[in-house]
Amino acid sequence: MTPSLVCTVLPTYNERDNIGPLIWRLLDANAAPHKVLVVDDNSPDGTWQVVEAMAAENPERVVLVRRLNESGLTSALQRGIDEAIDVHGATVVTWMDCDLSMPPEDVSRLVDAVHGGADLAVGSRWIPGGADVAHGVMARTLSWIINHYAMALLGSSVHDYTSGFIAGRAELFRQIRLRGDYGEYCIDLLGRAQKHGFQVTEVPYICVPRTAGDSKTGANLLDYLVKGRKYVTAAWRVRKGRSVISHQ
Repeated sequence: MTPSLVCTVLPTYNERDNIGPLIWRLLDANAAPHKVLVVDDNSPDGTWQVVEAMAAENPERVVLVRRLNESGLTSALQRGIDEAIDVHGATVVTWMDCDLSMPPEDVSRLVDAVHGGADLAVGSRWIPGGADVAHGVMARTLSWIINHYAMALLGSSVHDYTSGFIAGRAELFRQIRLRGDYGEYCIDLLGRAQKHGFQVTEVPYICVPRTAGDSKTGANLLDYLVKGRKYVTAAWRVRKGRSVISHQ
């Protein structure tokens, strides 16, 4: 019996210095059949060129999707999910940030949780064994507030609704498509998955500082507050059963 394919989707924009080490660590930590699928929004720093060269050397395990006329995190993730399932036949799809803040060695722990019976596994900073040492006090405080707000509206079985470190069964992603502009897609996904009766479990991980490049999470307090407002709105809409409108 052929083992099922796991595909890790990496949405990239200007991650040239991080993407090579990330892909190699993913390949080293996850034995085949495991495929890495990079969706790059035509990064001006040449991220896609690094991936293109790696894919040429290892075409069975590294795939590049270069988008020329689209942009945005959520749509890039959805494109990667669709390619992983419909083109490559993945039965489990995972994704993570591409700045090495999420240890690629922990992907296998998320996949093990799915193979163990979960429909969706989320890497969590806010359960025992997890931590966030990458961000300052302001960012951690705002994350704590947003996640506790989401827990109050959507259920306390998930503690890190803003994680973005995910593994899930293809069957779930055929029923639930990502919605939103940026990181609020994760609140929407986890909330709807629970409302539809899917089993969601958390796996602890330690979020560490990025090794190179600029953070896309938040440059200042105003940026955090703007994104935080979207997260709060997403949780409320899922609670009320209303759509999150995508502007991508």
